[in-house]
Amino acid sequence: MPELPEVEAVVRTLRPLVQGRKIRCVHIFHPIATKPQAPSHVARQVQGRRIRFVDRKGKYVLLVLDRGLLTMHFRLDGQLLWFSNGKELLQRANQRENGVHVDVALELDKGVLGFADRRHFGRIHIWESANDCPDLSGLGIDALWRDFTSSRFTETLLASKRPLKNFLLDQSRVAGIGNIYSCESLWYAGLNPRRRANTLKPQEARRLHKAIVSVLARALECCLHPAPDFRDPEWWFQGLENILRAYGREGKPCRRCGEPIRRIAQGGRSTYCCGRCQK
Repeated sequence: MPELPEVEAVVRTLRPLVQGRKIRCVHIFHPIATKPQAPSHVARQVQGRRIRFVDRKGKYVLLVLDRGLLTMHFRLDGQLLWFSNGKELLQRANQRENGVHVDVALELDKGVLGFADRRHFGRIHIWESANDCPDLSGLGIDALWRDFTSSRFTETLLASKRPLKNFLLDQSRVAGIGNIYSCESLWYAGLNPRRRANTLKPQEARRLHKAIVSVLARALECCLHPAPDFRDPEWWFQGLENILRAYGREGKPCRRCGEPIRRIAQGGRSTYCCGRCQK
Protein backbone atom coordinates (compact mmCIF):
# COMPACT_ATOMS: atom_id res chain seq x y z
CA MET A 1 0.00 0.00 0.00
CA PRO A 2 2.29 2.79 -1.24
CA GLU A 3 1.94 6.13 0.52
CA LEU A 4 3.71 9.46 0.14
CA PRO A 5 7.29 8.30 0.97
CA GLU A 6 7.08 5.33 -1.41
CA VAL A 7 5.65 7.44 -4.23
CA GLU A 8 8.28 10.15 -3.69
CA ALA A 9 11.00 7.49 -3.87
CA VAL A 10 9.50 6.21 -7.13
CA VAL A 11 9.50 9.72 -8.61
CA ARG A 12 13.11 10.46 -7.65
CA THR A 13 14.30 7.14 -9.06
CA LEU A 14 12.19 7.41 -12.20
CA ARG A 15 13.39 10.86 -13.27
CA PRO A 16 16.81 9.88 -14.68
CA LEU A 17 15.27 6.86 -16.41
CA VAL A 18 12.46 8.51 -18.37
CA GLN A 19 12.89 12.29 -18.48
CA GLY A 20 13.47 13.40 -22.05
CA ARG A 21 12.37 10.03 -23.45
CA LYS A 22 9.82 9.72 -26.24
CA ILE A 23 6.85 7.38 -25.82
CA ARG A 24 6.92 5.33 -29.00
CA CYS A 25 4.02 3.02 -28.27
CA VAL A 26 1.36 2.46 -25.60
CA HIS A 27 0.29 -1.10 -24.78
CA ILE A 28 -2.92 -1.41 -22.74
CA PHE A 29 -3.41 -4.99 -21.57
CA HIS A 30 -6.20 -4.33 -19.05
CA PRO A 31 -8.61 -1.55 -20.11
CA ILE A 32 -9.89 -1.12 -16.54
CA ALA A 33 -6.62 0.69 -15.72
CA THR A 34 -7.73 3.78 -17.67
CA LYS A 35 -11.36 3.80 -16.49
CA PRO A 36 -13.39 5.99 -16.92
CA GLN A 37 -11.24 7.19 -19.83
CA ALA A 38 -11.32 5.03 -22.94
CA PRO A 39 -8.11 3.02 -23.52
CA SER A 40 -8.01 4.20 -27.14
CA HIS A 41 -8.17 7.83 -25.98
CA VAL A 42 -5.29 7.38 -23.54
CA ALA A 43 -3.15 5.55 -26.10
CA ARG A 44 -3.85 8.11 -28.82
CA GLN A 45 -3.08 11.12 -26.60
CA VAL A 46 0.09 9.64 -25.08
CA GLN A 47 1.75 7.90 -28.01
CA GLY A 48 4.41 10.03 -29.67
CA ARG A 49 4.73 12.42 -26.73
CA ARG A 50 7.96 13.18 -24.93
CA ILE A 51 8.30 13.05 -21.14
CA ARG A 52 9.52 16.47 -20.03
CA PHE A 53 9.46 15.99 -16.27
CA VAL A 54 8.43 13.53 -13.56
CA ASP A 55 6.64 15.04 -10.56
CA ARG A 56 4.32 14.10 -7.72
CA LYS A 57 1.39 15.45 -5.76
CA GLY A 58 0.13 13.47 -2.81
CA LYS A 59 0.13 9.82 -3.88
CA TYR A 60 -0.04 10.65 -7.60
CA VAL A 61 2.90 10.17 -9.98
CA LEU A 62 2.80 12.86 -12.68
CA LEU A 63 4.47 12.48 -16.07
CA VAL A 64 4.56 15.97 -17.56
CA LEU A 65 4.53 15.50 -21.34
CA ASP A 66 5.39 17.97 -24.08
CA ARG A 67 1.63 18.09 -24.50
CA GLY A 68 -0.57 16.86 -21.70
CA LEU A 69 -0.19 15.32 -18.25
CA LEU A 70 -0.21 11.59 -17.49
CA THR A 71 -1.31 10.76 -13.94
CA MET A 72 -0.76 7.46 -12.13
CA HIS A 73 -2.27 6.35 -8.83
CA PHE A 74 -1.20 3.03 -7.34
CA ARG A 75 -4.19 2.56 -5.00
CA LEU A 76 -3.56 -0.64 -2.94
CA ASP A 77 -1.10 -2.71 -4.96
CA GLY A 78 -0.09 -0.70 -8.00
CA GLN A 79 3.57 -0.40 -8.93
CA LEU A 80 5.93 0.55 -11.73
CA LEU A 81 8.21 -1.92 -13.48
CA TRP A 82 11.19 -0.82 -15.52
CA PHE A 83 13.39 -2.76 -17.91
CA SER A 84 16.12 -1.30 -20.08
CA ASN A 85 15.21 -4.12 -22.48
CA GLY A 86 11.45 -4.04 -22.77
CA LYS A 87 11.10 -7.48 -24.28
CA GLU A 88 11.00 -9.24 -20.92
CA LEU A 89 8.38 -6.87 -19.54
CA LEU A 90 6.12 -7.33 -22.55
CA GLN A 91 6.49 -11.11 -22.32
CA ARG A 92 5.38 -10.97 -18.68
CA ALA A 93 2.35 -8.80 -19.38
CA ASN A 94 -0.15 -11.66 -19.23
CA GLN A 95 1.67 -13.92 -16.79
CA ARG A 96 0.30 -14.57 -13.34
CA GLU A 97 3.57 -15.44 -11.66
CA ASN A 98 5.33 -13.59 -8.86
CA GLY A 99 2.40 -11.21 -8.43
CA VAL A 100 3.25 -9.31 -11.64
CA HIS A 101 0.22 -8.14 -13.63
CA VAL A 102 1.13 -5.47 -16.18
CA ASP A 103 -1.91 -3.33 -17.03
CA VAL A 104 -0.25 -0.67 -19.19
CA ALA A 105 3.21 -0.47 -20.74
CA LEU A 106 4.83 2.66 -22.15
CA GLU A 107 7.40 1.66 -24.74
CA LEU A 108 9.99 4.45 -24.82
CA ASP A 109 12.81 5.17 -27.25
CA LYS A 110 14.97 3.49 -24.63
CA GLY A 111 13.37 1.00 -22.26
CA VAL A 112 9.81 0.20 -21.25
CA LEU A 113 7.88 1.48 -18.24
CA GLY A 114 5.15 -0.86 -17.01
CA PHE A 115 2.21 0.07 -14.79
CA ALA A 116 1.24 -3.09 -12.92
CA ASP A 117 -1.44 -3.98 -10.39
CA ARG A 118 -2.43 -7.53 -9.46
CA ARG A 119 -5.86 -6.34 -8.28
CA HIS A 120 -6.31 -3.85 -11.12
CA PHE A 121 -7.32 -1.04 -8.76
CA GLY A 122 -4.59 1.36 -9.91
CA ARG A 123 -5.41 4.02 -12.48
CA ILE A 124 -3.56 5.83 -15.26
CA HIS A 125 -5.13 8.83 -17.02
CA ILE A 126 -4.24 11.56 -19.50
CA TRP A 127 -5.21 15.24 -19.06
CA GLU A 128 -4.57 18.44 -20.96
CA SER A 129 -3.19 19.99 -17.77
CA ALA A 130 -3.25 19.58 -13.98
CA ASN A 131 -6.17 22.02 -13.82
CA ASP A 132 -8.28 19.56 -15.80
CA CYS A 133 -7.72 16.72 -13.32
CA PRO A 134 -10.38 16.87 -10.56
CA ASP A 135 -8.46 14.46 -8.34
CA LEU A 136 -5.42 16.75 -8.25
CA SER A 137 -7.38 19.97 -7.76
CA GLY A 138 -9.16 18.41 -4.77
CA LEU A 139 -5.97 17.57 -2.89
CA GLY A 140 -4.90 19.44 0.22
CA ILE A 141 -1.41 20.59 1.12
CA ASP A 142 1.26 18.00 0.35
CA ALA A 143 2.87 16.73 3.55
CA LEU A 144 6.39 16.88 2.05
CA TRP A 145 6.14 20.41 0.67
CA ARG A 146 7.73 23.40 2.37
CA ASP A 147 4.39 25.13 2.81
CA PHE A 148 3.21 22.26 5.03
CA THR A 149 4.01 24.46 8.00
CA SER A 150 3.17 23.91 11.64
CA SER A 151 0.99 27.02 11.80
CA ARG A 152 -0.96 26.14 8.67
CA PHE A 153 -1.48 22.54 9.79
CA THR A 154 -2.50 23.58 13.32
CA GLU A 155 -5.07 26.06 12.04
CA THR A 156 -6.68 23.45 9.77
CA LEU A 157 -6.53 20.69 12.37
CA LEU A 158 -8.08 22.62 15.24
CA ALA A 159 -10.99 23.70 13.03
CA SER A 160 -12.02 20.08 12.46
CA LYS A 161 -14.29 17.98 14.66
CA ARG A 162 -13.25 14.70 13.07
CA PRO A 163 -11.23 12.00 14.86
CA LEU A 164 -7.50 12.55 14.36
CA LYS A 165 -6.98 9.40 12.29
CA ASN A 166 -9.86 10.27 9.95
CA PHE A 167 -8.54 13.82 9.56
CA LEU A 168 -5.08 12.60 8.56
CA LEU A 169 -6.53 10.22 5.97
CA ASP A 170 -8.60 12.98 4.35
CA GLN A 171 -6.60 13.81 1.22
CA SER A 172 -8.41 17.14 0.85
CA ARG A 173 -6.82 18.23 4.15
CA VAL A 174 -3.32 16.77 3.92
CA ALA A 175 -2.23 14.94 0.77
CA GLY A 176 -0.12 11.81 0.89
CA ILE A 177 -0.70 10.30 4.33
CA GLY A 178 -2.31 6.85 4.41
CA ASN A 179 -3.08 4.18 6.97
CA ILE A 180 0.52 3.28 7.80
CA TYR A 181 1.97 6.72 8.42
CA SER A 182 -1.12 8.12 10.12
CA CYS A 183 -0.79 5.34 12.73
CA GLU A 184 2.93 6.01 13.05
CA SER A 185 2.55 9.79 13.35
CA LEU A 186 -0.10 9.51 16.04
CA TRP A 187 2.05 7.03 17.99
CA TYR A 188 5.07 9.35 17.91
CA ALA A 189 2.90 12.30 18.93
CA GLY A 190 1.34 10.26 21.76
CA LEU A 191 -2.19 11.05 20.60
CA ASN A 192 -5.27 8.81 20.58
CA PRO A 193 -6.44 8.24 16.98
CA ARG A 194 -10.10 8.51 18.08
CA ARG A 195 -9.66 11.87 19.74
CA ARG A 196 -11.48 14.79 18.12
CA ALA A 197 -9.11 17.16 16.34
CA ASN A 198 -10.64 20.30 17.84
CA THR A 199 -9.93 19.05 21.39
CA LEU A 200 -6.16 19.31 20.92
CA LYS A 201 -4.20 22.08 22.54
CA PRO A 202 -2.05 24.12 20.13
CA GLN A 203 1.13 22.52 21.48
CA GLU A 204 -0.33 19.05 20.84
CA ALA A 205 -1.18 20.01 17.26
CA ARG A 206 2.37 21.27 16.76
CA ARG A 207 3.68 18.02 18.23
CA LEU A 208 1.62 16.05 15.71
CA HIS A 209 2.94 18.18 12.84
CA LYS A 210 6.50 17.53 13.99
CA ALA A 211 5.78 13.79 14.21
CA ILE A 212 4.33 13.71 10.68
CA VAL A 213 7.36 15.47 9.19
CA SER A 214 9.78 13.22 11.09
CA VAL A 215 7.96 9.97 10.27
CA LEU A 216 7.71 10.76 6.56
CA ALA A 217 11.36 11.81 6.35
CA ARG A 218 12.47 8.60 8.06
CA ALA A 219 10.28 6.47 5.79
CA LEU A 220 11.53 8.25 2.67
CA GLU A 221 15.13 7.63 3.71
CA CYS A 222 14.26 3.96 4.16
CA CYS A 223 12.67 3.83 0.69
CA LEU A 224 15.65 5.48 -1.00
CA HIS A 225 18.36 3.36 0.61
CA PRO A 226 18.70 1.03 -1.12
CA ALA A 227 17.25 2.74 -4.17
CA PRO A 228 13.91 1.42 -5.46
CA ASP A 229 14.24 -1.61 -7.71
CA PHE A 230 11.50 -1.45 -10.32
CA ARG A 231 12.15 -5.10 -11.21
CA ASP A 232 11.16 -6.22 -7.70
CA PRO A 233 7.39 -6.03 -6.96
CA GLU A 234 8.04 -5.99 -3.20
CA TRP A 235 10.82 -3.40 -3.03
CA TRP A 236 8.96 -0.86 -0.91
CA PHE A 237 8.34 -3.31 1.93
CA GLN A 238 12.03 -4.03 2.42
CA GLY A 239 13.30 -2.52 5.65
CA LEU A 240 10.01 -0.81 6.47
CA GLU A 241 9.28 -3.12 9.40
CA ASN A 242 12.46 -1.89 11.09
CA ILE A 243 11.13 1.64 11.49
CA LEU A 244 7.49 0.94 12.40
CA ARG A 245 6.43 1.55 16.00
CA ALA A 246 2.67 0.95 15.81
CA TYR A 247 1.42 -0.22 12.42
CA GLY A 248 1.19 -4.01 12.11
CA ARG A 249 2.46 -4.59 15.67
CA GLU A 250 -0.76 -5.84 17.28
CA GLY A 251 -0.03 -7.62 20.57
CA LYS A 252 3.62 -6.60 20.62
CA PRO A 253 4.87 -4.35 23.43
CA CYS A 254 4.76 -0.61 22.88
CA ARG A 255 8.33 0.60 22.50
CA ARG A 256 7.59 3.54 24.74
CA CYS A 257 5.64 2.07 27.68
CA GLY A 258 5.51 -1.71 27.17
CA GLU A 259 1.72 -1.95 26.85
CA PRO A 260 0.61 -4.34 24.04
CA ILE A 261 -0.22 -2.50 20.83
CA ARG A 262 -3.93 -2.66 20.05
CA ARG A 263 -5.68 -2.96 16.70
CA ILE A 264 -9.03 -1.19 16.47
CA ALA A 265 -11.47 -0.70 13.61
CA GLN A 266 -11.78 2.89 12.50
CA GLY A 267 -13.38 4.17 9.34
CA GLY A 268 -13.33 0.71 7.78
CA ARG A 269 -9.58 0.33 8.37
CA SER A 270 -7.32 -1.14 11.00
CA THR A 271 -5.76 1.37 13.36
CA TYR A 272 -2.78 0.38 15.49
CA CYS A 273 -2.16 2.29 18.70
CA CYS A 274 -1.12 2.09 22.35
CA GLY A 275 -4.02 2.31 24.78
CA ARG A 276 -1.81 3.60 27.57
CA CYS A 277 0.48 6.31 26.24
CA GLN A 278 -1.60 7.66 23.34
CA LYS A 279 -4.05 10.07 24.95
